Amino acid sequence: MVELGGSIKLEGFDSVDSGSLIIVKKIVGNYTKKVMNNNADYKGLTISLNNSEAYEIKAELMLGDKTHNSESKGSNIFMALNDVLTNLP
Repeated sequence: MVELGGSIKLEGFDSVDSGSLIIVKKIVGNYTKKVMNNNADYKGLTISLNNSEAYEIKAELMLGDKTHNSESKGSNIFMALNDVLTNLP
């Protein structure tokens, strides 16, 4: 598991190559910054990757007492990650 800034957790990304992982971290970091600026009750974000046949990504965003979930599956990790994040508030 990779932790970014204490409130962001990336689970299952150990098998992703280092170049792609850098891009994933930047995408997630930019999204989180945007959410934090728009929501004072941001508590955390957990993104899980299941790398079976295609990239299956699940996200859990905690805002105050509410938890928002999203998931996507695709052959491109960046497209699947973008789908997951755009389906969250």
